[in-house]
Amino acid sequence: MDNNSGRKYLIPEVASRVSNMELRAKAVVEGFMTGMHKSPFHGFSVEFAEHRQYIPGDDLKFLDWKLYARTERYYIKRFEEETNMKSYILLDISKSMDFAGEKAVPEKKSKNLLKNIFSSAKGEVQPKGLTKLQYASYLAASLSYLMHLQRDATSLTTYDTKIRSYIPPRATDTNLRKILIELEKLSSKNETGTARSLAEIAEKVKRRGMVIVISDLFDDQKEVLKALRHFKHKKNEVIVFQILDPLEINFLEGNPVTLMDIETKEELYSQPASIQKAYRETIKEFTDTYRKEFKKNDIDYLMISTETPFDKALYNYLLKRKRAK
Repeated sequence: MDNNSGRKYLIPEVASRVSNMELRAKAVVEGFMTGMHKSPFHGFSVEFAEHRQYIPGDDLKFLDWKLYARTERYYIKRFEEETNMKSYILLDISKSMDFAGEKAVPEKKSKNLLKNIFSSAKGEVQPKGLTKLQYASYLAASLSYLMHLQRDATSLTTYDTKIRSYIPPRATDTNLRKILIELEKLSSKNETGTARSLAEIAEKVKRRGMVIVISDLFDDQKEVLKALRHFKHKKNEVIVFQILDPLEINFLEGNPVTLMDIETKEELYSQPASIQKAYRETIKEFTDTYRKEFKKNDIDYLMISTETPFDKALYNYLLKRKRAK
């Protein structure tokens, strides 16, 4: 796979055209790895966990002869039973994640028919991008695939108002396949319960590891932070990927719109210009609060839109993992 053909799969819209989740995750990770030499991870192995110096009595079949040729020292490849890190991916599948913004185009009679972040207005519109859930599932699949290459034991939990599925951490091909199959069949049906679900999941994480939350975080902030501090209290490393649609970040400009809450169906008719400033201030305060509190609690945080190439999130994961080791 050359650099251009590989790295194109880091673009969400391109990755979405790959036929199934396993191939999609593989394409994203291989595309990511082609750019590793340009990154801060030059020389950082993603093919196996790490080396340790040879000790008399070690099985010679695990000697790294290529490394010996470069260093004239004997090193053993350390595999999952020695270096296993438990990684828990917690994926929000609530109804608010089932959203992709659309941009409107004029009708023949020059009427601007706008579609906003929650509405279902009639009219001629450009195709949707990825929903937040699609983006999040591709990211979760790519992280799982990358963790598998690192010989990490990977777990997947999906939740909305409560836990919907749980795959325990394992470092096997079979476990990776289970995770990818689960990610392939996701659907959103229920309201958000991030804080309550995270608190429940924290009780399942018995051994110290890495906890990765993928969500839009549309829930009571104090309760979400309380639940995440529970993971930190148990000495886990925590990284949060907040997934937002570009329209949720930037809102709208232009003509009147009807806003509909995607979970409650409550409607509000408004002029975008009249509430745009207030909306932007609110979303900024919302994300700034998370950013400040996460920093205070030593929780890594990245807010990304569904248009962001996947390598940004994968780099952040590797940085966190490197520090955690």
